[in-house]
Amino acid sequence: MTARIIDGKAIAATIRGEIKTEVDKMQNEYGTVPGLATVLVGARPDSATYVRMKKKACAEVGIKSFANELPADVQQADVIDLIRGLNENPEVDGILVQLPLPGHIDEEAVLSEVELSKDVDGFHPINIGRLSMKRRDPLFSPCTPKGCIELLDRSGIEIEGKRAVVLGRSNIVGLPVAMLLLHRNATLTICHSRTKDLPGVVREADILIAAVGRTEMVKGDWIKPGATIIDVGINSKDDPTRKRGYRLVGDVDYGEAAEVAGAITPVPGGVGPMTIAMLLRNTTDSKRRRIGME
Repeated sequence: MTARIIDGKAIAATIRGEIKTEVDKMQNEYGTVPGLATVLVGARPDSATYVRMKKKACAEVGIKSFANELPADVQQADVIDLIRGLNENPEVDGILVQLPLPGHIDEEAVLSEVELSKDVDGFHPINIGRLSMKRRDPLFSPCTPKGCIELLDRSGIEIEGKRAVVLGRSNIVGLPVAMLLLHRNATLTICHSRTKDLPGVVREADILIAAVGRTEMVKGDWIKPGATIIDVGINSKDDPTRKRGYRLVGDVDYGEAAEVAGAITPVPGGVGPMTIAMLLRNTTDSKRRRIGME
């Protein structure tokens, strides 16, 4: 068996096209477009790169960007004051605080200040709380977990009644994607470093979400024949044949798993593009609510 490739890059491009159509309609019929504000604290190269990518994606679909850059030694009170100002700005429909923040700043305190209706990252405690409750819907779901579910839906993968295994229990991906799967009536198992017989548990999965952050941890003999694999991991692996000396791989040994699975996401080009697409989706949905657009 050779697995079908779930092309996240192509699916994300389709979603961006759909969003651009909506944004153009907003501009033509309501005279307004969605606005996304980013807050970047410090000069981490990776964080700065992510913010640039988000700004570029916004420009492609017609979403207005508001970039806010603060020094690494900024006081927490000043970050909170900035967020409160963005909450009051009618042109801003979404606020994204780029994580991680410097160690002297309390991330939870900062994220809690983002107005619920502008929490397009989906990390406000109330949004997370709603996500974890039966018959409660958050205003926004976190972007990477939401992207995983969108990949399954747009690839025609049935979720209801299927046995889903989530490998990893982070607040960013593992736990919220588990809650989204439960909302879709999957039978759920969450695995972590202390799970006994981890390969045996993973082998039960009809759907595997791998988000543990360990290079090619999941081997081919861990996979149930015909299973669907969504690989969230992105890790550097030494490769002297590459110009930069390494290549990016996931948490799943792609070469082995692709011979067993029914469908699988590549790394890169799988989940990664979906994260930004879902950020654009959440920001556009926020504007739709504000203007009463059907």
